[in-house]
Amino acid sequence: MIGTAAKRVDTPEKATGRARFISDVVVPGMVHAKLWRSPVPHARITGIDVSRAQKAPGVIAVLTAADLRVKDLYYGPAFKDQPMLADGVIRHAGEPVVAVVADTAAHAEAACPLISVDYSELPFVDTLDAALAPAAPVLHERPRLATHFRDLASLKPIPGTNICHHWSYGRGDVDRGFAEADLVVEQTFTFPMVHHYSLEPHCAIARVDPGGITVWASTQHPFPVRKELAEMFELPLARVQVIVPYLGGAYGNKSYTKIEPLTIALASHVKRPVRLALTVEEGFKTVRRAAVRYRLKTGVRRDGTLVARDCEIHYQLGAYADVGPRVVQKSAYTGAGPYRIPNLRIKAFGVYTNTVVSVAFRGYGVPQLAWAYESQMDVIAEQLGIDPLELRLKNVLKRGETFMEGDLPVDCDYENGLRKAAAAIGWNEPAAGPRRGKGIACTIKAPLAPSVSSAMVRLHADGSATLLTATVEIGQGARTALSQIVAQELGLPLNRVRIARSEIGMTPYDQATSASRSTTLMGLAVLRAARDVRDQLLALGGRQLGSEASAVTLRDGTIVCPKGERSYAEAVAAHFGTGGELIGRGTYRGERGHAALGGEAPFWEVGMAAAEVEVDEETGRVRLLRYVSVADIGKAINPRECEAQEEGAAMMGIGHTFFEQMIYDGGQLLNPSLIDYRVPVMSDLPGEYRSLLVENGDGPGPYGAKGIGESGLIPTAPAIANAIARAIGVRITDLPMTPERVWQAIEARRRQVPPKGARQ
Repeated sequence: MIGTAAKRVDTPEKATGRARFISDVVVPGMVHAKLWRSPVPHARITGIDVSRAQKAPGVIAVLTAADLRVKDLYYGPAFKDQPMLADGVIRHAGEPVVAVVADTAAHAEAACPLISVDYSELPFVDTLDAALAPAAPVLHERPRLATHFRDLASLKPIPGTNICHHWSYGRGDVDRGFAEADLVVEQTFTFPMVHHYSLEPHCAIARVDPGGITVWASTQHPFPVRKELAEMFELPLARVQVIVPYLGGAYGNKSYTKIEPLTIALASHVKRPVRLALTVEEGFKTVRRAAVRYRLKTGVRRDGTLVARDCEIHYQLGAYADVGPRVVQKSAYTGAGPYRIPNLRIKAFGVYTNTVVSVAFRGYGVPQLAWAYESQMDVIAEQLGIDPLELRLKNVLKRGETFMEGDLPVDCDYENGLRKAAAAIGWNEPAAGPRRGKGIACTIKAPLAPSVSSAMVRLHADGSATLLTATVEIGQGARTALSQIVAQELGLPLNRVRIARSEIGMTPYDQATSASRSTTLMGLAVLRAARDVRDQLLALGGRQLGSEASAVTLRDGTIVCPKGERSYAEAVAAHFGTGGELIGRGTYRGERGHAALGGEAPFWEVGMAAAEVEVDEETGRVRLLRYVSVADIGKAINPRECEAQEEGAAMMGIGHTFFEQMIYDGGQLLNPSLIDYRVPVMSDLPGEYRSLLVENGDGPGPYGAKGIGESGLIPTAPAIANAIARAIGVRITDLPMTPERVWQAIEARRRQVPPKGARQ
């Protein structure tokens, strides 16, 4: 069962339309909410007139921040800085200011234009330079710590500025390293704001009654959401239930608390269940990936040995922090790349701006940084006259070497992975035509650490099994992989294992469905729960069949030993009588460790990629001819799903590389729609794509598995940029690499005048 391309357990439901997403949930008596959003990026609210909206057909209530009867209007995983509705001050265009509750969504929508909001506009900052200027307006004078998470309990905002958190790290003597270097390369790279664009927008349904709160939510983090809701509404955890159906995609945008508190507050006010469903366009005004500016300075010896690196990173987090401070420190932690660098200095800053809030996004800030450090590796190779692959092989960390003091040593074979990627792309073969080039990249990412996951397996009287886990199925195939683990351990066919839906209050604890951790770390909890049941079965079989437990095995739903055999159903019935079941429990708890961020990484998620491109110098259009992704995965529980994760991640990376960007002008988001925001389609696929899985069985997860899901995205942009540079001799340092930007770089090369965003 393990290592086979088993069919997904959710395919029949999804293919036949029986799968329940949150859009399918209907609660008796449910009414609908819509939001009036600010048209300006920064303003002080001076008055709100809702009288006309209150009289509109079907309207039940029109509420402002002052009308919400809550202990705390503010929420957030890092700082409690984001209000459910704008509380006197508007901090970004599109921020919710007024909520309308009506009998239908159409009536609520129709009432919104009848609301009149008076405000006094304030100076705004929608770029890093503007936000960091000495006279910049400060968005949050004293952000209040949320203290939900240990690693976010001691954040470092800089008073009187828009820097909500700064993190630094150093080792060796960086200045001396530069002095001893034969070559010093310094560049600045930028990565724009991009949107998650999951097919299903955010939605929540809340019911408040004397028994407590029930929320149906499209969230990846039901337990952290429950904890924050319990605090906000002053209820014990036992009286807050979070139910999560299938999610129509989630790449971090549905992490932590989003619209759930407001939905509950509205339901409490109107004393009826309330549904708040955002449109795709509203999603653009709610979440995004952090834009990053990365100044990277590297010193190297003539033979290619890296001796020093200085990293200064600014993250544009938006109007509120959300989990941005964790993104800052977690990604900056690996921001120098997977290389042996004796002298290293990293300074990272999270910056408030009057823009949409940046949240968790696949890769957790690392794609922005890998874009810079892997692009610069090729610049160094070019200036030294060294093959880019050989430069990486010379400096990349080897298995067992220390990456960061106090943390897990390197647990993969980069050299093997890089050579596989290079061979698959025909690295040493001459280019098949003019204006063609090949590029390569390797990256590293730390998972969430420490973390906790628990699972329960119930073996029923008929010999079938149910797995209880709070892991959320967001399309990644976790339900299938976890079911395969249970089937493997209990000797059952996959169709005899059922996985229950995530219903907090019923399922055991799980910290998060994120950070490529579900199959690996929740998988350990599931493995232990299944083995608990297995051990009980072996003991039962031994007693009932008169054999030592060591002589008993499980096969195809049957207990087998030299003295006979008995089906699971017969064994359970003989033990309990008319009814009963065996229950197994398992827990994974990560190590806190002594690393710079506190928790020891259970594994490193590493990615390697190679690309071949062809560039049309007359138009700037880039054709991606071949792309190879290599993932060091330990053990593929389901190889087909692992390859699908790599392919999907690579396609997302292709979008980031060539065209995705949220464009701001004058504090306004100009392209918050699927017409104006370009995402990859089938025609953007590489001419040839290969996903290679490296399996050494050396991961901490079940059967030696490691996490996968983000590694395919992280090296995409630099691998392609390096291929472009080798094809036409120009270096792009600003994403996305649109045809216009590539053409401008080509024209500048011809004129020998470097444009903004290009280096020769």
